Amino acid sequence: MVSRPAPASTSLPSEPSPTTSESALPESGRFWRELLEDVRDAVLVQDVGGALRWSNPAARELFGGGRPVLTAEGPDVGYVEHTGRRFPARIRTLPGGWHAWTVTSEVAADGPRVDGFLASSGPRLASARGRHGTAKVIAELAAAELADCVFVLLPTTRGRWEWWSCDHRTHHGHGRIRRVPAQLAPVLAGTFASTGEPEAKAVPEEEVAALPAVVAERLAVHPSVTVVSLGSDGGAGVTGAVVLGRRGAPAFGEDHPRAVTEFARAAGTALANAHRYARQEEATRGLETTLRPTPPPEVSGVKFDVWYEPSSGLLDVGGDFYDVLPREDGGAMFVLGDVCGKGAEAAALTGRVRQTLAALDLVEHDNTTLLSLLNSLLITGGSGRFATLVLGSVLAGEDGLGVTLASGGHPAPLVVRRRGGVDEITLPGTLVGISPQARFAETAIQLAEGDICLLYTDGITEARHHERPSDLFGDERLRELLTGCRGMSGREVVGRVRSAVREWLGSGTHDDIAVLAIEASRPVQ
Repeated sequence: MVSRPAPASTSLPSEPSPTTSESALPESGRFWRELLEDVRDAVLVQDVGGALRWSNPAARELFGGGRPVLTAEGPDVGYVEHTGRRFPARIRTLPGGWHAWTVTSEVAADGPRVDGFLASSGPRLASARGRHGTAKVIAELAAAELADCVFVLLPTTRGRWEWWSCDHRTHHGHGRIRRVPAQLAPVLAGTFASTGEPEAKAVPEEEVAALPAVVAERLAVHPSVTVVSLGSDGGAGVTGAVVLGRRGAPAFGEDHPRAVTEFARAAGTALANAHRYARQEEATRGLETTLRPTPPPEVSGVKFDVWYEPSSGLLDVGGDFYDVLPREDGGAMFVLGDVCGKGAEAAALTGRVRQTLAALDLVEHDNTTLLSLLNSLLITGGSGRFATLVLGSVLAGEDGLGVTLASGGHPAPLVVRRRGGVDEITLPGTLVGISPQARFAETAIQLAEGDICLLYTDGITEARHHERPSDLFGDERLRELLTGCRGMSGREVVGRVRSAVREWLGSGTHDDIAVLAIEASRPVQ
């Protein structure tokens, strides 16, 4: 059954009345014995019509003299709801059709405690993501414990406030409103801009009325409206406020102001953290956009296919890289390499290498000279890191695709012939960025239509088996795999390598991986 809530009296009647009366407790020895058994717990007494007629001191302390609502879920169990909180209760039938609702002391103790509320709010605030998600969680948590209607106000563009609202935990809203001038709402404006310690302040009715209608109309029906700033957090630049509308008594009694200010402080910290995270994420995405290799361009007489998969980390880029840069003669320069190390520092160096080679290619097309200049620049830069790489150029001709290659200590390129067979292109060359005396050499090969030159990093050959970590994918397994790729296109070969390596890795981690397939195709007429 669902009761009709009624004001609770504050004391027992001085004289017992007949049991037929619905305005006082019935005179019954059994009634009083059953009632007094639970006096240490919060006890509420309903008359035969479902009206609340009496509450003991524990109940009055728990509910603050408010108007709790009693809802039965069965013949002997139900819950008591007050200011959005639900307290499980035991129902006992009394003589004359009355009922005693008992909230156990354990539940009552855990219910209104400020520290318990703050402790339970912390994980929710910490797990919220982004400005929008965090503000929404703040509104929801505040509506569950601190008020009946909550608005979170944060600054936004064009002199406006962005708001998030929640009523009774579930009814959410979001939008933007014009800022109210300080002369019309000094309490709201001052609290909103405050960066000091949070302090709850009562909002006068005239200030509530000065707010835009979408906010004012929902707050106007609440006798108590307070506002608290979100405080400051290490100069994070986050300002804002939480407006709390409440109809009944405060859930935490005399300790309610502390609950509001402590919650506002925690909410401000959560928003500041979300702000910092958003800035870091923006910077990360910007770096990724700059550093991540772009898809190869279209070049006459050649098709490029790639597999690029950095190891897991903060940035979706790593120490492996590739680039294909078209040239004015109709050909292209290409490079594939591996910078020593992982993570952001290695990714930053790959960006330097790619940008340096792109600039040098404008004035120099000799592969060994490009490597020598890059070697000198890395040493002069003083990063202490080195790189291995293969670079070269392609140019379509009447006899197929001409490819020149030079290496700086990188795994040898493999050529998959369309008619069968796999050739290894041996290229002498030392690591780039180690010694000023480094020497490099180049070689030239010819690819017939359908032949594929495959460049790859050691993320392929050093991939570890998901069940046997000491077992590497290895050079021989790669050559055997490519031997079975006769007649396949470059895209199919890259797909075959990807599938085999991923199956080998299973769900295990891996180093950065980069593969570049250069396939001779029919030149565009």
